[in-house]
Amino acid sequence: MQRLVRHRGRAVAVGLAVTAAALVAAGPRAPAGRPAAAPHTGYARGHPAAAPHRQHPAELVAAPVRIADADTVRLLRPGDRVDVVAAQDAAAGSGARVLARGARVTRVPRPPDGVAEGGALIVLAVPRATATALVGAGATARLAVTLC
Repeated sequence: MQRLVRHRGRAVAVGLAVTAAALVAAGPRAPAGRPAAAPHTGYARGHPAAAPHRQHPAELVAAPVRIADADTVRLLRPGDRVDVVAAQDAAAGSGARVLARGARVTRVPRPPDGVAEGGALIVLAVPRATATALVGAGATARLAVTLC
């Protein structure tokens, strides 16, 4: 009987050692930029409290914006970052105000031939509230952009 218990204890020890080795082999790997000896600073997975709290970025929408100076628009490329400024009429007594900061240009459509409208159109990726402000200001003020 003692012999059986002794062999069973060895079998359990071997089983635990094999399981531990398998867990180490299947565990997370160190990222390429970090040495293998560095401690893992990640969070456990599977539980909401284990992950760091992240604020979700505002939902971005595509906002077409007519810029008063077509020559400035010709300088823009998709991916550029711009500030959008609304210039009110000087007679109204209000100056320029920034409507959007660091907005990403997503498209710079070519104007159709023969169109005599002033300015040029660009499409910006901005939060929904900013898009609403841009549309409202575009109806009452001249819009300009500055490259960031």
